[in-house]
Amino acid sequence: MRNGQVQARTRFRDDDGRIRRVAATGPGRAAAERKLKVALTHRTTRSSYAELTPDSSFTHLVELWLEDLDLEDKVAQSTRALYERNMRQLVLPTFEHYTLREISVSRVDRFLKALAKNKSYSTAKQAKTVLSLVFGLAVRYDALRENPVRETARLRRPPSQALALTSEQIEVIREAVRGWRRESGLCGPKPDGQLEQIIEVMLGTSGRIGEVLALRKCDVDVTRTPATVRICGTIVSPARKPTRRQDHPKTSKSSRTVSVPSFTSEVLRARLVVVSDEDPEHLLFFTRNHTPLTTNNIRRRLRAALDGTQIAGVTPHSFRRTVATFVDRAAGSELAADLLGHTSADITRAHYIEPNEHVNPVTAEILEALAPQVHDSGQDDSGG
Repeated sequence: MRNGQVQARTRFRDDDGRIRRVAATGPGRAAAERKLKVALTHRTTRSSYAELTPDSSFTHLVELWLEDLDLEDKVAQSTRALYERNMRQLVLPTFEHYTLREISVSRVDRFLKALAKNKSYSTAKQAKTVLSLVFGLAVRYDALRENPVRETARLRRPPSQALALTSEQIEVIREAVRGWRRESGLCGPKPDGQLEQIIEVMLGTSGRIGEVLALRKCDVDVTRTPATVRICGTIVSPARKPTRRQDHPKTSKSSRTVSVPSFTSEVLRARLVVVSDEDPEHLLFFTRNHTPLTTNNIRRRLRAALDGTQIAGVTPHSFRRTVATFVDRAAGSELAADLLGHTSADITRAHYIEPNEHVNPVTAEILEALAPQVHDSGQDDSGG
């Protein structure tokens, strides 16, 4: 060039597929080439997904997958947090040092079977879910031709039965919760009575614990007979973020208005008195600072209240199974599924209704038709 500068030029294919000329100048050839390389580096907008190849590390794929989850923003924050936890705790310790091409169907299959055997079916199922999702991203971005999880053997759910509480057990629970931490001489504030009220609302609505904690003043109508409750939200506690009310429950079918029994309507009226001066959006159940209660907090309280009783393994979900079983016995699984907000009665029967070992006694009446015929045993009069 006239000013003594040297120009380095090249043709570069941009992300839109078009080839363009790029140039850079410097005091010498080497300097010009260095500037050209820098210009090319700054010019490219190619994402890190283009770096995915069969030789990429599994750890790199996981980081890109988490970024993609945030970019799509299609799953709830609680679900996203669960995915990351399962990936980092269950999957990464096994696969973090492998490249993508090294993770074969057989390797994944053996991993899932070992997890199911040594941990549980549920743990293996959760690991399989996140593995399938992360390898799905690798396929979409051409790092793999096929998802290795798709060809693994089906995980077999072990036989299990939903267990419902009996009326007698429910009374024991009520008594234990009413008396919990109310002895004289204990340090700290006494229980505020919300735990026992929450139990009555769970029993009267079939609501999940998060759904019950998300009930607002405006969701309750006690002017009707029977009173009704609109279940249309849930409580979530995202990682490293404050607990809040989410304005929709677990699924679209989960939004529902249910009529409640008298023992639940009494509790609701009592809670409405507590929040009478609050705005319609105020929660019925809340902390002393008027913030949402966490589901884990209620679970801990329930475990502590039942410690020492003869009833083991009771969780908030136990009340939901109990409601499903009681309604099924009286009116069938279809109504139970509607009450629980399930999309299918099959889900309710498989996971929430305790199997009934007693066959309807009407069968005894029906089978009376098979009774032996009674014949006249009188003597024959033909002989003299």
